Amino acid sequence: MSLGPQQVGRRERNKQQKLDRITAAASELFAEHGVDEVTTQQIAEKADVGTGTVFLYVKTKGELLLLVQNVHYRKALERGRVDAENISDVLEAVMAIIGSIVRCNRTQIDNGRTYLREMVFGNPDEPHHAEALNIVGQTEKAIAGVLRRGGRVGEADAATLAHVVSAIMFLSMAATINMAHGVDEIEADIRGQVSVLLPH
Repeated sequence: MSLGPQQVGRRERNKQQKLDRITAAASELFAEHGVDEVTTQQIAEKADVGTGTVFLYVKTKGELLLLVQNVHYRKALERGRVDAENISDVLEAVMAIIGSIVRCNRTQIDNGRTYLREMVFGNPDEPHHAEALNIVGQTEKAIAGVLRRGGRVGEADAATLAHVVSAIMFLSMAATINMAHGVDEIEADIRGQVSVLLPH
């Protein structure tokens, strides 16, 4: 007996609702306590699902953090991109993109650093890791677009320079030596390095 479209649609909606509840529960608990202090059982209870159900969507707590943080990072990138459109100075426009991502990363410092670690060292074939890497690619594309303004930097050089800027940003956010630093200090560190790289 085949399932009708209404039955399939209901099943998919039910799965999506469970995923939304799991994501919301994890987001709230991670923000409140930090990823290291939250158990999968706590997330399942808050989402009103079984622990086994959580593992139907993600294999590890790290993947769950990626799932949650990818949403925040994508929104941060979009805010930064919109802000950069209205800024004529190239360095300031690049920093508008970077600043939005830094603020997202420092909302909960342990979560931000764990997210970066998972993104860099996780399995790129896993969908949530792949999505995180896609956000990095979109960030570099946005920065390259700013760098190409006025034709002072060619497309290939802008892409390479954006990759370097991205590496500076992620290293500054992830470095243990910067763990106690707030948004302003991280941004100042990145700004100092990026300003040297940009053509004058």
